[in-house]
Amino acid sequence: MKPFIIAEVSGNHNGSLERTLEIVNAMAGTGVDAVKFQTYTADTITLDVDVPPFRVSADHPLWGDRKLHDLYKEASFPWEWHKQVFDVVRELGMEAFSTPFDETAVEFLETLNVPRYKIASLEIVDLPLIRQVSQTGKPVIISTGTATLGEIEDAVSAAQDGGATDITLLVCTSSYPAKPADAHLARIPVLKDLFGVNVGLSDHTVGLAVAVAAVALGATMIEKHVTLARADGGVDAEFSAEPAEVKALVEACHDAAVAVGSTSAWRTDAEAESTRLRPSLYVTASAKAGDMISHDNVRSVRPGGGLAPKHLDAVIGQRFTVDVEPGTPVQWGIVG
Repeated sequence: MKPFIIAEVSGNHNGSLERTLEIVNAMAGTGVDAVKFQTYTADTITLDVDVPPFRVSADHPLWGDRKLHDLYKEASFPWEWHKQVFDVVRELGMEAFSTPFDETAVEFLETLNVPRYKIASLEIVDLPLIRQVSQTGKPVIISTGTATLGEIEDAVSAAQDGGATDITLLVCTSSYPAKPADAHLARIPVLKDLFGVNVGLSDHTVGLAVAVAAVALGATMIEKHVTLARADGGVDAEFSAEPAEVKALVEACHDAAVAVGSTSAWRTDAEAESTRLRPSLYVTASAKAGDMISHDNVRSVRPGGGLAPKHLDAVIGQRFTVDVEPGTPVQWGIVG
């Protein structure tokens, strides 16, 4: 099954509606299934206070020492843009949905008839929010970055308590950018077995390798941050994929999903010609009926058609029952 692939715009709109629409149009040519946004305001996601807990740690590689309120104000997707942008996404044949960060965002997104909801990694502990989105009856995606196994269990239970029947967990490393060594994709089949839900990947690494590996391990959904060009800058630009990279990601993930195949497939129809060309026993020199078979007149060579090479020792020392020429496949009927 091909994975459902989500292009996450996040803060890469850079404060421009025109740029947002350019990103959306660029995604239409990549093959992604959906374009996702984030619905909050600086005032709904944090407080406008300037004390140490309300600043990003100074050593953060992208947002070091930034005041949270300022960062979220820059990155937030204006609510007045939502309907126009969502309409364009849908017209281009993709799903449009968002990550809400509080109850007012859910109420707003319901007016836009979004088809599903995403819970961000940090909000995995906001069980009332998870219950609220679950009560809409729509599919719920929960990113598991920062979470312990117990917190994931609480989140899944909250979603189920809210009535959600279609739940997808996303393995995620909430680090920006994330290193492949921190992806720990082996969690994918474990979460699937533990909770009986679909499991995917929210990928903050640079490049395609981690996402492709996730699909090979059974990921049914891939989320990747996207931008027009990393050189344009922006809060998420450094770990976001450009349109050509997104297209390559979609193709590679689809190929990976097909390549997983079936555990019951051994010799396949695609190997028919190679199978025909496997070595077998052939006459290599002219011989008369009654002549002894030896290594001088029978060898294992390509193609097939004769006895399997494992029978060579059993054939050597016997005699031909008919006259033979080079290129005659050795069968039991000519050996006696």
